[in-house]
Amino acid sequence: MTKRASYPIGRPGMPWGPAEVSTWLARQTRKRSYEADVASRVEALRPRFDVLQYGRLDYRPDSYPLLAIRSREWRDDLPCVLVTGGVHGYETSGVHGALQFLERHAQDYAGRANLLVAPCISPWAYERIHRWNMHAVDPNRSFRENSPAEESAALMRLVAPLRERVRVHIDLHETTDSDESEFRPALAARDGVPFEPGEIPDGFYLVDDSENAQPAFQQAIIAAVSKVTHIAPADANGQIIGSPVVAPGVIHYPLRKLGLCAGITAAPYRTTTEVYPDSPRATPEQCNAAQVAAVCAAIDYALAHEPVPA
Repeated sequence: MTKRASYPIGRPGMPWGPAEVSTWLARQTRKRSYEADVASRVEALRPRFDVLQYGRLDYRPDSYPLLAIRSREWRDDLPCVLVTGGVHGYETSGVHGALQFLERHAQDYAGRANLLVAPCISPWAYERIHRWNMHAVDPNRSFRENSPAEESAALMRLVAPLRERVRVHIDLHETTDSDESEFRPALAARDGVPFEPGEIPDGFYLVDDSENAQPAFQQAIIAAVSKVTHIAPADANGQIIGSPVVAPGVIHYPLRKLGLCAGITAAPYRTTTEVYPDSPRATPEQCNAAQVAAVCAAIDYALAHEPVPA
């Protein structure tokens, strides 16, 4: 894979200002339809679930309803499950995996758990197959007070009343070759720092919370996903994306400190999935299925085990 050492916008060592952001924005084009791919499938779920509009992105000339799906038979005595996808719009299996879970498996948990699923948190970025929103802000570093990303702020408002009640939160992501060829070089250029090439792992892995690690929970997910697609090995340094591998297919991040989506609740069981769609060993169907397997395994484990204290 060819690694780009520079980026065509901005000057080396100088963070972007409004002019550079405008130049970057002018390069972004719509490549697929949120309405056709996501909203229409959510609409088809109305006979079985409650559909909520929890916000709207007004990114002129475009406007996007932010949609979530909730168990119709919501009960206060049941544990709550949060599934999120499409925080990074270009990570396709996160969106379609969440929708596929709803279509094929969500009703298996009726009467056992309250489900809340936000399948496409960043619809503008979904249409443009991009990591950032239209302001060149990464929503998945923006889940914090006074968030600069409306995508992140809207989800936090939705989840706030349930924050202490969520038993498990699984956030669905991908790691792609374009991370290294486009998005990390763009990030370095935006922030005015040198681009340091990395290595893209070949396979599925998980990001656990370093502040409340749940190794048995993570390994239950890895075991389920390994039946669908391959698990990413550690690199020559014993790492995945620069972090030490603490168990097969698992690394740690401080979720809340970094403003990551998986840290927005007090859920004792939380994780971020990472699927590798560019692998010659995986198809788009396998990537979606891996996300679904991860969601089901996460819920099954959380319902079967009392939370382990931090």
